[in-house]
Amino acid sequence: MKRLSPYVVLLALVSSLVVYTRPAQVPQPVNAADRFEVIDVMIPTRDGVRLSTKIFTPRNPAGPLPIIIKRTPYGIAGSAGNFTAYFKALADEGYIFVFQDIRGKFGSEGTFVMQRPPRAEGDRASLDEGTDTYDTIDWLLKNVRGHNGRVGMLGVSYDGWTTIMGALQPHPALKAVSPQASPADMWLGDDFHHNGAFRLSYGFEYAAMMETGKNVQPFTFDRYDTFDWYLSLGPLSNVNAKYLHGKIPTWNDYVAHPDYDEFWKRQTMVPHLTGVKVPTLNVAGWWDQEDFYGPVRIYDALEKFDSQHLNYLVVGPWRHGGWASGTGESLGAIPFGSATSEFFRDKVQAPFFAHFLKDKGPGDFPEALTFESGANQWRRWDQWPPRSRTETRGLYFGAHEHLAMTAPASPGFDEYVSDPAHPVPYRHRPIQATYFPGGSKWPTWLVEDQRFVDDRADVLSWETAALESGEADRRVSRGQSVQLGSRRLSAHGVERGVSRPLPDELREAGSHRTEQGAGVHLEPAHAGLHLQEGPPRHGAGAEHVVPDHRSQSADVRAEHLRGEGQRLQDRHAPGLSYA
Repeated sequence: MKRLSPYVVLLALVSSLVVYTRPAQVPQPVNAADRFEVIDVMIPTRDGVRLSTKIFTPRNPAGPLPIIIKRTPYGIAGSAGNFTAYFKALADEGYIFVFQDIRGKFGSEGTFVMQRPPRAEGDRASLDEGTDTYDTIDWLLKNVRGHNGRVGMLGVSYDGWTTIMGALQPHPALKAVSPQASPADMWLGDDFHHNGAFRLSYGFEYAAMMETGKNVQPFTFDRYDTFDWYLSLGPLSNVNAKYLHGKIPTWNDYVAHPDYDEFWKRQTMVPHLTGVKVPTLNVAGWWDQEDFYGPVRIYDALEKFDSQHLNYLVVGPWRHGGWASGTGESLGAIPFGSATSEFFRDKVQAPFFAHFLKDKGPGDFPEALTFESGANQWRRWDQWPPRSRTETRGLYFGAHEHLAMTAPASPGFDEYVSDPAHPVPYRHRPIQATYFPGGSKWPTWLVEDQRFVDDRADVLSWETAALESGEADRRVSRGQSVQLGSRRLSAHGVERGVSRPLPDELREAGSHRTEQGAGVHLEPAHAGLHLQEGPPRHGAGAEHVVPDHRSQSADVRAEHLRGEGQRLQDRHAPGLSYA
């Protein structure tokens, strides 16, 4: 008998594998047209302005369905993309979906006003996003067949803001809303200013993008590294002189209203949150680079009136809007051990709307659901911020940039020189434009390692010694406030508790002094991480206004302890540090 060569046997085996192995099945995106009948309509409002709207009605529904609305300034042409992830679980449950261009944007008529101020209670003469929402719901109920008479709203960022605006003086059919990453106050904590500190690059680029035309048109830079562009800009008066020419209303508002005056107070919705008129699911991300303040502030304002337990808060380990797409298994280099975004969409958002719009499920939602990074676990709370099992601790500045939990024996100070001509970036260079089409690191800069500026002479950092085992087990709740009780004296005349803009013509270096023995106190609060005054900075990735309080991670470096309940120390961090 002739023996076969081992190579022949191997070849036969491989051939067999080739014949019988089938290619992996790759899930294909569902074509919305296969699931929905889609129509485009122009919905009239009370003043005659018509709003461009897309309506997605499921084919062959089993019965009457609720309506879910998303109102946006970013265009509705690609609305079907929502069903890939953000609305997938909702679509599987069954709803009529409505997407609408807000007034003055894309296909809608009228004039766009950036965050048009809310009208007063009972004011029937004025217009705002609430009146357009009311009129839209009223038209839908009268003209769309197959609904069950209930309406829900949701959206992220500006779309989240239009959602909560619709709930201030709601249509009776509006039964559930989820404002997600919604701004609440654009001077105190959201988008354009963080606690009064003007966010130059973001504020400029967003205003130009939104108000150059009816669509969105990102500003075109002549270089990749925008840090250089802003540094070479010169005084901010050059923005209008060289580029915008007075045509961008929001930029003109920045210039005319640098302080917290009646303009900003009229724009905030917080005074109008006088009752939980619609069940509300507030959503925030620990690493939201734009609007962490807003959703927590909205929740807090509504909670004062929540006698029926209809106001809820979810905070996960996400960047701005990170829960609306992807799996949420990680952010940057930080792993979370599970698909946090999918969990939210499938197990939180979908059941919320199913309960209030379809009477499904027990509705046993926790008061607050927060993700504890480090331990990588979801925590349910019956109160937020949590009051039980918490305590107030002090952290004190000491000699040699040491941070301790006991006050130093003798007073002292550390100082540095801040030169606006050489600003401290909080993003790694090169710094892409916020909406750079080739990809920008803006969405994830909060989780970047910021030790790249630690060795600069104009940056001070304080760090604790290695934590004891008992201290290492303590957790810092993100719902608590870090209050910096230091006082800084500088050539710019910064006084404690006073916020002043840095004039364009003021370019000299300033000396900053921080007193040793001043305390950083962890106290229950609702706003977030606050630090007393920071140095004046210019350029992309830097602030232009000397703030009263800061909430930038460039000012609080605690080994990225932005997440609620993250441990004070892990296996890689020797202690707790602030800068």
